[in-house]
Amino acid sequence: MSLLSHDRYCSEVEAQTGLLRSALHGTDLSTTVPTCPDWSLSELVLHVGGAHRWAETIVRTRASEPVGPDAIPGAAGPDPLDAAGLDAWLAEGADALARTLRAADPAEEVWSWAPQQTPGFWARRMAHETVIHRADAFATAGLDFTLDADLAADCIDEWLEIGSYPQTVERKPELKELLGPGRTIHLHATDTPAELEAEWFVDLTGERATWRRAHEKAAVALRGPLTDVLRVFYRRLPADTDRVEVLGDRELLDFWLERVTF
Repeated sequence: MSLLSHDRYCSEVEAQTGLLRSALHGTDLSTTVPTCPDWSLSELVLHVGGAHRWAETIVRTRASEPVGPDAIPGAAGPDPLDAAGLDAWLAEGADALARTLRAADPAEEVWSWAPQQTPGFWARRMAHETVIHRADAFATAGLDFTLDADLAADCIDEWLEIGSYPQTVERKPELKELLGPGRTIHLHATDTPAELEAEWFVDLTGERATWRRAHEKAAVALRGPLTDVLRVFYRRLPADTDRVEVLGDRELLDFWLERVTF
């Protein structure tokens, strides 16, 4: 396992936002997002554009503490709130974020809610944030979602890292319910080259959740094309979809998916 480059994450913020923007045209903005049913498509876009501007403000100002909404320029969204306005507003925020991230030393210190307090953390987090919400927008617009394999694999890595942070467990004590004897999960991408090592072993048998890239027998295995494994793991596809195969303790996989949410 290795991280992608800082510049690659910056480029993916721009590229994934461009793809998300393409879903706005010809789709009713009031349509409910099927994978985030509390949001309409316009509300999904406002969330993504707001997150971009929040991260950009943190990195640009070298914030040492959380930044409130009043300090984020343009966070309220465009006026009017139509497809053209949202498209331009989303592009503006992503471009500003990518420029600010590229201008920063990825290893210098800025505030974040994670153990990694760096612009590098924000570049990776915002790239993956945009990837997953692009999947939401494509589901709403009825478009096929595809993703480069190395980016999809890194997206799973990051999600497993976030789920194992002490801060995450403190915020979500229900994650401790996942721990127990014999509780292991294996993710296996079936369409990637061997050198990508797109297999993961999640171990819930100890005092905290741990994971590693590995091919190991587990209580339950989730197998299928990498992009589909990613979407099931992020609850963007149901685990009973015919696009993946679940072998073993299906209840354990469901138990995990109910508690580890994006």
